[in-house]
Amino acid sequence: MAVIIKDSECIACGSCLPACPFGAIELEDESAKIGDACTQCGACLDGICPVDAIEREAGDEKAPAADLDAYKGVWVLIEHFENKIRSVSLELLGQARLLAGKLGEEVAGVVIGHGVEDLASQVFAGGADKVYLADDPLLAHYSTDGFSNTLTDLIQTYHPNVILLGATNDGRDIGPRVACRIGTGLTADCTYLSIDEATKLVVWTRPAFGGNIMANILCPNSRPQMGTVRPNVFKRPEPDYRRGGETVRISCKLKPEDIRTKFISLQRVGEASCNLEEAEFIVSGGRGLGDPKYFDMIQELADALGGVVGASRAAVDSGWKPHLHQVGQTGKTVAPKVYIAVGISGAIQHLAGMSGSDTVIAINRDPDAPIFKKANYGIVGDFKEVLPRLIAQVKKIKGL
Repeated sequence: MAVIIKDSECIACGSCLPACPFGAIELEDESAKIGDACTQCGACLDGICPVDAIEREAGDEKAPAADLDAYKGVWVLIEHFENKIRSVSLELLGQARLLAGKLGEEVAGVVIGHGVEDLASQVFAGGADKVYLADDPLLAHYSTDGFSNTLTDLIQTYHPNVILLGATNDGRDIGPRVACRIGTGLTADCTYLSIDEATKLVVWTRPAFGGNIMANILCPNSRPQMGTVRPNVFKRPEPDYRRGGETVRISCKLKPEDIRTKFISLQRVGEASCNLEEAEFIVSGGRGLGDPKYFDMIQELADALGGVVGASRAAVDSGWKPHLHQVGQTGKTVAPKVYIAVGISGAIQHLAGMSGSDTVIAINRDPDAPIFKKANYGIVGDFKEVLPRLIAQVKKIKGL
């Protein structure tokens, strides 16, 4: 919805300039002008102009869709790899169950791929009432075109009310494309979901302005309501394999020429060391290590535990580890059984990425480091003395 300034009424008093949080208003030719930086937030509208020269553009407001009541059901796009469902999809099935309970609707899992029919039982066990199964040789490997076209066709046929996707490489790829094609909105990187009791709309909560505030976003005029949700911000529910449901098999309309990319081969790069989101043990290093060479000790402890190596943003920004290892608000959100933070002070952005850990162990020379407030166990000392002893003890217990 556009915000405009009526030149004929503007007196160029400048009252609106400080009201804009984005600096999008400037004085030009004896009148205020709104520039390209405007986000149409409306901060300049609330009684700011003494002569009421600022207004919403007439006729620009989007009327609510006439058939919103025709959209029913809470869907989860089920991500999988090598016939194994990714944890984020199971986490979202639990949240879908909660949302659907408040809306009085059913939960459905959408499984797209080839030879994936066996996954349906796991989707039912995770909380789904129904599974939409799109099985086709053209969908054997993820492709933007193939999966986007298939999900778009499903939405246009069955009209879900809500769609949850993981904020993963695949989810962030397919989500915006599908939302654009069907003319709805999409909220990215959500960390909390709820239902507004008055409107029965999903409240999508996500960090904004670098994590300094949390924004609550609604989608009142379009359907489905769509959002991507960060992995590991919700606990995965215990599966109930007594559950069953209806499987709806979809006849895919895809043709080979619809897919503009061709799968050549799968190259495994750093899988063992970078699979942070699925790891049960993570050992992370920060700038307090003082030198990237000490990540060798971090790696040795992670190997002994059967875990993976993480890093703080400071360590990544220093070039000590690739971004794939970064834990935090601008990196990966993790929820291991044990998270060991070595030389990490505990900035709020880092804590946001590992707050779902069952047990946190902090090793730091500074007894006042914020990380100790989050830690279940803390060791105040030089990591160069602590880590060798810890590694030796772990190897002894595990017989390595």
